[in-house]
Amino acid sequence: MAEPSKLSVLVVDDDRDMTRLLQAILARHGYAAVRHVTTGAEAIALEGADVVLLDYQLPDVSGLDVIDALRVRPEPPAIVIVTGHGSESLAAQALRRGASDYLVKDASLAELLPEVLERVRRERELRSALMAAERDLIAAERLAAIGEMTVTLNHEINNPLMAATAEVAILLTEPGLTTEQRESLDSVRDALDRIGGIVRRIGSLREARARDYLAGVRMIDLAASASPGREGTAVLCATDDALGRIVSGLLGRAGYRIQRCASVTELAQWSTAVGISTVVVAGRCAELLPALGLPGDRGFRLAAICADDPAPARAAGADIVMTVPIDPEVLVTRLRALSPG
Repeated sequence: MAEPSKLSVLVVDDDRDMTRLLQAILARHGYAAVRHVTTGAEAIALEGADVVLLDYQLPDVSGLDVIDALRVRPEPPAIVIVTGHGSESLAAQALRRGASDYLVKDASLAELLPEVLERVRRERELRSALMAAERDLIAAERLAAIGEMTVTLNHEINNPLMAATAEVAILLTEPGLTTEQRESLDSVRDALDRIGGIVRRIGSLREARARDYLAGVRMIDLAASASPGREGTAVLCATDDALGRIVSGLLGRAGYRIQRCASVTELAQWSTAVGISTVVVAGRCAELLPALGLPGDRGFRLAAICADDPAPARAAGADIVMTVPIDPEVLVTRLRALSPG
């Protein structure tokens, strides 16, 4: 949360004595970035203030007019009306127009102003946090949609892609091929390899950055959106949320991109996806391991962090078997050792 000294305050008042009083109160309570103007026009022209202490009666316009002009900004400041002529009607008008609070220039000002500014500060911080959370939620929803599409692509494309690649490889071993036929088959094989690479890059997406494709048409930028994990993509499925968060953090430290799974069904789908280098099961491993098939069927490394009997994990041929509680540094070291490079 921002400190008072980090907030920029603009005092809008043509009364010198009142301005000095406001500045003294602000300085006493840690508000160092304080500017001052005397007219509404100057207040409207000046940008960058977090909080505006606004006199209602100004030489050129009313405080209500200034509120209207400031509130239409993309990131409007918090506005506190400060006036020597208080009335309930004026307070109601100011609040309806978007003011955060209302103060009267009387004996209580020195006591109430810091309280009002602190409340305004907290409200701004809360609003900022909510906006950030909303952005994160939108990004997470977009990424979840990409994840669902990735599972679909892997399910629908991977098998026919592998079959087509195998057929081309078989055809290339046939005797009697002309140079033109061999070049054509090589071109087909290269195209299939490119398709496989695209599917793998989609599987590594960790955000959904877009770029212009045509006028009015956007596309996901695979190069900009892919996570630069050094050790490849790890699928994580945990039966305990707290343990899952811990293991996810350790996978990140070990250099893996991370795909979280919420169910055994998702685990089974993701474990067969293109580009998956490691699968990590955590918690009640005996419930999760059957989704991964037989040891000989796996094209990935397996790590099991067991809160139950580790024997099934060893029987399943897991490359790493550890029991809870785990040593974080040991797990990170062992995860890095799974890297093919």
